[in-house]
Amino acid sequence: MSTSQAIFPADRHALYEEHGYSAAIRSGSLLFVSGQVGSRNDGMPEPDFETQVERAFANLIAVLAAAECELADIVDVTTFHTDPERQFDAIMKVRRRHFRDPPYPNWTAVGVNWLAGFDFEIKVVARIPATPDYLEF
Repeated sequence: MSTSQAIFPADRHALYEEHGYSAAIRSGSLLFVSGQVGSRNDGMPEPDFETQVERAFANLIAVLAAAECELADIVDVTTFHTDPERQFDAIMKVRRRHFRDPPYPNWTAVGVNWLAGFDFEIKVVARIPATPDYLEF
């Protein structure tokens, strides 16, 4: 039977402790990453939207790296947007910089009206490299 393991990037652990959740949970061969936002080092939202999306990806990459994963290991993406129609072009611009080659992960975009002061959030499920092709529960 597999047990879950909490994963934290080195420099953001206090953020997760303060709010009572894990950056990611490893369960068997899968990594479930909590929603990552485009916060500056002081925890505040990046005011420029495209930069906020880029920072969210940077925070995501840091969490993946803490679990010895990378963007290519992602199998499923969910993004949350406060104004999808207006934000779509900027999101796609950043997305193309990070997901350059097929196969692309599954992607679900959800319009929301509140993200605690942010305008974009990304959460993912990734397959952890060097684990069996079957799931352990």
